[in-house]
Amino acid sequence: MATLDVVIPAVGESITEVVIGKWFKKNGESVRMDDMLCELETDKATMEVNAEQAGILEIVVPEGTTVAVGALVARIQTDAAEGGPASDAPAAAPAAAPAMPSAPSAPSAPSVPPASSAPLASTSVAPASNRPDPIVRSSAPAGPQRRERMSQLRKTIARRLVAVKNETAMLTTFNEVNMGPLMEMRSRYKDSFKERYGVGLGFMSLFAKAVCLALREFPVINAGLDGEDLVYHDYVDLSIAVSAPRGLMVPVVRGADHLALHEIEREIARLAGKAREGTLSVDEMAGGTFTITNGGVFGSMLSTPIINAPQSAILGMHNIVERPIALQGQVVIRPIMYIALSYDHRLIDGKDSVSFLVRVKEFLEDPYRMLIEI
Repeated sequence: MATLDVVIPAVGESITEVVIGKWFKKNGESVRMDDMLCELETDKATMEVNAEQAGILEIVVPEGTTVAVGALVARIQTDAAEGGPASDAPAAAPAAAPAMPSAPSAPSAPSVPPASSAPLASTSVAPASNRPDPIVRSSAPAGPQRRERMSQLRKTIARRLVAVKNETAMLTTFNEVNMGPLMEMRSRYKDSFKERYGVGLGFMSLFAKAVCLALREFPVINAGLDGEDLVYHDYVDLSIAVSAPRGLMVPVVRGADHLALHEIEREIARLAGKAREGTLSVDEMAGGTFTITNGGVFGSMLSTPIINAPQSAILGMHNIVERPIALQGQVVIRPIMYIALSYDHRLIDGKDSVSFLVRVKEFLEDPYRMLIEI
């Protein structure tokens, strides 16, 4: 009987094992070429394994199992008729579910003696009717529950966030940006920008440009710690946090400090699209020297973003809301965004962090100076 082995492919230089997240086909089920067989989970991403030939699937490794790269996880009987199970390979019967232990019976209520036989209360003890009734707390759930296995990606995110909180001296500084000038410039040129470059002019590329220019003046914000060494990066590989169906992804725009606005827009759009499709490679998320995250798309007014280790700082964008501000001695209404910079105080002083955020604010409130970089 001809069979094809399904093995775990190489997924990145630093990844030696993966978790079988989900089988999309059942044991004994007919599969066609290029059908999605299973989903693999790693510390950084998820990826899919497709059938290289048609046949009948024999699953060797169940969901939730950690396996090494190159390990055998399934076989495909390639000489079986496509479109249905082979006559000599019936579908495996599902394993019987383990019997659940019966719920412990509720403790019986203590018996209460008849009133005639109850002892008389001492005059030195308050009457029972004046005592508060004991509070009975039930351990039973208040409503329906369901459990899902935490994905490998979610486990890694949780572990890294806790590590950052515990291993860095993280502080956050805040400022506000009058987004009026930036919105006016974007509105004025967005049509001609899209006509010329084929991509829209979004706020993220403008923020990315402001960050790259400010990092030139404050290189320590773009630096990192390696043991007892302070490592300065003479380039900006800009990480952009993207919310994807499978969790938070942080792809990297390489050499963002040398890209024009339309080039940044194209790269962000490409990476965000791959994140939504679940096709980002490990290399596309590796590295990064500084991160921008935008909670404003979900309505966040203000937050303290957590550093994306091993980086030393992260900029948080938020929603734009019309608010009253003082401008030239007058109270006026302007579209305001609060921005936040979280940073590792072990290597970044307050002076540099605050000055960097002020510089970003200045670029955004006078966006034309970004184009001539002054």
